[in-house]
Amino acid sequence: MTRTSSPVLGVDSGGSGIRFALAAADGSPIGAPLVSREPVRTGPSGIDAGHLLGQLVPAARKLAADAGVEEPTVVCVGAAGMATLGNALRAELPAALAGSLGVRRLALAGDAVTAYAGALGQRPGAVVAGGTGMIALGTELTEWRRADGWGHLLGDCGSGSWIGRAGLTAAMRAHDGRGGGSLPLLARLTAVFGPAGDMPGQLYPRTDRPAVLASFAPEVAACSEDGDPVATEILREAAGHIAAAAAAACPPPEAGECEVAFTGGLFRMGDPLLVPLRAELDGQLPHARPVPAAGDPLAGALLIAAAIESDSLRLPLHPQLLYVATEQDR
Repeated sequence: MTRTSSPVLGVDSGGSGIRFALAAADGSPIGAPLVSREPVRTGPSGIDAGHLLGQLVPAARKLAADAGVEEPTVVCVGAAGMATLGNALRAELPAALAGSLGVRRLALAGDAVTAYAGALGQRPGAVVAGGTGMIALGTELTEWRRADGWGHLLGDCGSGSWIGRAGLTAAMRAHDGRGGGSLPLLARLTAVFGPAGDMPGQLYPRTDRPAVLASFAPEVAACSEDGDPVATEILREAAGHIAAAAAAACPPPEAGECEVAFTGGLFRMGDPLLVPLRAELDGQLPHARPVPAAGDPLAGALLIAAAIESDSLRLPLHPQLLYVATEQDR
């Protein structure tokens, strides 16, 4: 078998697990990705570096062995929570990966950065990543512009958890007989979760409350499609929040037309959300040009790693959002 030297490794670590993939220095994929359904733990010191290493090193070795290539010497790890919970990764991973795999250069990126790179590559613009949470990130290639991504208590406005919570609130208002409620949403709450009066006991003790809230978002979309005006208004308001985040993240109008891509499961909701979103973008961000996302966050991690290997990285560095450690940093 022909051997290819110096592949790069991309890692996408999120709430549902980790994905690993190899690429050549020109970015072309090598083999199929590996998937772990075991999310990286977090603790008092943030993301658990040892737990990530325990999965990353064996995965990198298996990918390289299966493809008949050398073990990767350039790695990009994109991880949810990197900006605020990544101190242990930045402190421990460079030396640990140098010792175990001979890694020469390591990029540690927030998942919003890898989502940006996957969607737009190294072009200026903005990307909105929406799922259970929501964050917008933009750049003119000199600095990052971030909007939202502050979690379901302080932000994530327009996200799946925001839409689900608004739908459940409207259902509870109908249950009480208060104004602004929705009987169709109350019917969906009962079908999905059981009696409305039991809902607080089901929701508040859960540690995965954002995901539980987000699980109701498709019900809001379904009620909107069936003509419920309350559900339709919830999605219109969500679209306004999403457009506002995109507007805050986009480079200023004087920089010219801004490409905006939307990535993540939230935007698979379809027309109930996308139709009002297009209208909000026209109103709030007239200089934007929506474009399809070229790839996902794993593709973005591979793109960043390949750009580092070829000394062609143009995305701006940032201590928390995109940090590149070299041999001199260990």
